[in-house]
Amino acid sequence: MKKLFSTLTVSGLFILSTNTVNAMATAATMFQDAPEEASKGFTQVLKEQFIQGGAGFMGIVLLCLILGLAVAIERIIYLNLASTNTTKLKQQVEDALASGGVEAAKEVCRNTKGPVASIYYQGLDRAGESVESAEKAVVAYGGVQMGQLEKNVSWLSLFIAIAPMLGFMGTVIGMIQAFQKIAAVGNLSASLIAGDIQVALLTTVFGLITAIILQIFYNYIIAKIDSIVNDMEDSSISLIDMLVDHKK
Repeated sequence: MKKLFSTLTVSGLFILSTNTVNAMATAATMFQDAPEEASKGFTQVLKEQFIQGGAGFMGIVLLCLILGLAVAIERIIYLNLASTNTTKLKQQVEDALASGGVEAAKEVCRNTKGPVASIYYQGLDRAGESVESAEKAVVAYGGVQMGQLEKNVSWLSLFIAIAPMLGFMGTVIGMIQAFQKIAAVGNLSASLIAGDIQVALLTTVFGLITAIILQIFYNYIIAKIDSIVNDMEDSSISLIDMLVDHKK
C-alpha cells in the first residue's frame, strides 16, 4: 500500500507540473496572432517561443530545468525506497529481542531496508556495552542518515533561485536593447522595439515556469524528508526503551 501511494503521489506531481507548463506556455502565446495560434499545435508554439527568447538565456534556463528535474526524480526515488513501515519494524524487533535476544533483532534489521532499520541496527550493535553507548550510536548515526536524505537538495533550491533570476536578467537586457534602438533612431516606434520587449518578457516567463515546476518537487521532497526524520526520531526513542526493558 505504501509503494502504491508513493507511485500515485509521484504521478500526481508530474501531472501537476505538466499542467503548470501548459498554463504558463498559454500565457506566453499572447504575443502570437490569433490565426497563428489556431493553426499551430502546443509543441510548435512552445518551440517558437523558446527560440524567440534567445539561445543564450533560454538555454541556461532549460539546463536549470533539466538538472533540477534530474535531482528531484533521483531524490524522490531514493526517499520512497527509504520509507519503512516503522510500526511493523518496531514490533518485529521487539519480538525478536524478546525471543532470540540482540542477535535475532539485529538480523531483522539487516533484512530491512531504510534508515530506520539502520538506526535500529547501530543501537543494537552497541547494546552489549551500555544503554548510554547505544543512545550515542543512535544519535550519531541518525545525523549521518539525515545527511544522506538531504543530499543534493541544496542544488534543487539553487536551480529554483537561479531560473527566475536568469529570466529577469534577460528581461533587463532586452529592455536595454530596446531603449538603445530608441536612442539611436531618435523616435519611439512600437514596431522598432516590439521584438526586444517580446524577448525580454519571454525569458521571464520561462524562468518562472522552471521555478514553479521545481518548487513543486522541492516541497514534496522536503515533506518526505521531514516524515522520514520524524520516524527516525520516534524509532530511536522506542529502541532505547526496548533496550532498557531488555537489560532489566
